[in-house]
Formats: sequence, C-alpha cells, structure tokens
Amino acid sequence: MYAADDVRSKLAGGKPQSQGPPATGIRAAQYLEFRDSEPAEVTAKGSKTWVFRSQNLAVLWTDAVAGDVFARQQDDEYVALLYSGSAQIRVAAGHDSAEVTEDALVVIPAGASSIEALTDGPVIRLITTQNDVAATAQNAAAYTDRDPQVADWQPWPDPVDGFRLRVYPLAQTPIAEGRFGRIFRTTNIMVNFLAEESAPRPPTKLSPHHHDDFEQMSLAVTGDYVHHIRYPWGPDSTEWKPDEHTPVGSPSVAIIPPPTVHTSQGVGPAQQLIDIFSPPRQDFSDAGWVLNAKDYPTR
Repeated sequence: MYAADDVRSKLAGGKPQSQGPPATGIRAAQYLEFRDSEPAEVTAKGSKTWVFRSQNLAVLWTDAVAGDVFARQQDDEYVALLYSGSAQIRVAAGHDSAEVTEDALVVIPAGASSIEALTDGPVIRLITTQNDVAATAQNAAAYTDRDPQVADWQPWPDPVDGFRLRVYPLAQTPIAEGRFGRIFRTTNIMVNFLAEESAPRPPTKLSPHHHDDFEQMSLAVTGDYVHHIRYPWGPDSTEWKPDEHTPVGSPSVAIIPPPTVHTSQGVGPAQQLIDIFSPPRQDFSDAGWVLNAKDYPTR
C-alpha cells in the first residue's frame, strides 16, 4: 500500500490493497525496450518509429531525423510529449501552428495535422486505438480480443472553448508538494509527468497498488527501472502466475493490466517515468491534480 507520506494515500475510495481482488483471465504485463526491436516504420530520411499499444491507446516512439514531417489525419485528439531529450518540433493543425522547443505536453486536435522535427531526437505521440496505428503495434496480436478486465472506453466531454492546438510547457507547472506529479488530460488521454529522480528509489519506499478496471502505460524516458508485478489469485490455480520483477532500460514502455498489484522502482543514478491512461482517471481528476482542468471538464 502507499506510504503515509505518499499523496495518493488520500485518494477517494480508500487505500489501495496489497493484494488485488480475485480475478480470472488476467492478461500478462507487456514490455518493450524500443531500440531493442525492429521499428514499425523507417522513413526515407531515416527516422525510425516503434509502436506499442494498450487496449485503448498506442504510444509511437520515433527517433526522428531533423526535417522529417509526420502527418496525421484522424477523428480525435492526440498528444505529443516533449521531455529533456526530445527533438524540438513544429506542430501544425488547421489554421494553428506552434514551435515547441522545451519540455511540454502538446494536444493536437482532430483533422489534418503534422509534426516536423526541427532537430534530431525522439518524437513521442499518444494516439487512441480508434485509429489506424493500432494495427501496426508490435503487440497488436495481444488485443485480437478485448481484455474483459478493462472497462469500456468512451471519450470525456469536449473542451470548454473548442478543439484546438494547445501547448502546456512543463516549466509553468513545477512539481509541487501535496500534488501528485504533473497531470494533464484531454478528452481521451491522461498523462502524468512524474518527478525526475536523481537517485535510486529506496526499496523501503515503494507503492504497490492496483487498478480495478484500467490499464496503465508507464513510459520510461530516462534511466533504469524494475517493474514489480503481482497477479492476484482466483479460484482456478492453473491460472496463477508468479510475481514478476522485470528490469528495463529507457526508452521503454510497460503495459500494466488490471487488477495486478504493481509498483515501479528506479534503480539508476537518474530516471524519469511518465504514466499514461486512456480514458482519463476519475480519481486523479476528483483530487484536483489536473493542471489543465479549466480547459477540459469532467462532466
């Protein structure tokens, strides 16, 4: 369970349990270290893109070459993430455009859009599996049948002033005591930029917890981690799985299924993790931690 000084211990609904509710048919956790596998796409300029998905969301990691342009045409919003190692980008959507040269979350509206890499470096996109990218995911076969443990997906309400290109620089929202990470949401995605850690996470300060009905995507952009996963026992002992303690480097992504008990432990001298959910989480929203809540209502 969360430590007493972990702000998540105050979330509505009570404290997380050290053992999740009994269940059967629990999917296995999934992991990908992007550069250890073949990319889904290589452009003429040499940019390489890897795609990995959960039930509702795909992450596209691109090692971009400056000057390459990544165009989209889709019916819902998507998100671009920039952190300290990312490429600087120019985003165009409709009549709007923006150059983003610092750590930020960028919301890109439906319709025609493009991201141009202004420098070499990673370009990270989050796109719902309502779109064509789902079929290109390295783990697409894992979702031939939907996971019955995951609640049905539906978008949240429209933004109060309409759909448009939005840039949220992280420098304007530093980590603050009493608030968990830096959380943003759209109609279909929630992103939490966790604090950059300059030392390994103490083994006495972990936070095992579970989610009843949604997957968590944990994107490691810096450093080394161990993802600890415990599968709850149901009545069928033939489905019981051993605990997992999976080491990963970065960049990498872990897909953590419900209702597994899980916690991630940074084990290097410096690390940063970004947690991602689709659709957005109600509990984080109700806690008042969403930094762009004035733009995106919950009801």
